[in-house]
This record gives sequence, C-alpha cells and structure tokens, in this order.
Amino acid sequence: MKERLQQLKTLINEGQTEAAISELNLLTTSASDTIAAEAYYLLGNAYRKQGNWQQALNHYQEAIHLNPESPAMEARAMVMDILNFYNKDMFNQ
Repeated sequence: MKERLQQLKTLINEGQTEAAISELNLLTTSASDTIAAEAYYLLGNAYRKQGNWQQALNHYQEAIHLNPESPAMEARAMVMDILNFYNKDMFNQ
C-alpha cells in the first residue's frame, strides 16, 4: 500500500492530478486510518497543485483529524498563509 501511495505522489508531482485524485478517493474509503490519513494528505496536495484551495484545505483537515502528527498540519498552515497574504503597498498605487 505504501508503494502505491508513493506512485500516486509521483503522479501528483508530474501534474497528473486527476488520475491520482480518482485513486486516492478510493483509498480514503477502503483503507485503515493510517493509510487514509496519508491519502487525504496527498489529495490535499493534488488539489493544491490544481489551485483548488478549498478542497486542499478540506482534505488536509481530514488528514489532521485522522492523524494529528500528519504533515498535513504544516501543509494546511502553508495554504492558509498563502490565502491570507496580501501586499499593503499594492493598495497605495
């Protein structure tokens, strides 16, 4: 199972997010909590790569719920920082 998750991670990194999302969605419903948590984290990464911030946050949150030690915690914080960022100097131009 870990091998397959690594293959799906590679798909995401190569930009083949739709294929990865389809398979990861199946893993979230049929796997143990540990595997499901990693699948939700990877789903968050896939949606983030697509620019779908809301879905990314939702899936990171689910990964955190299943495993509070998940790397999804850091990924979620990063997405929130991106979404909360604004440049005050741009308002004065």
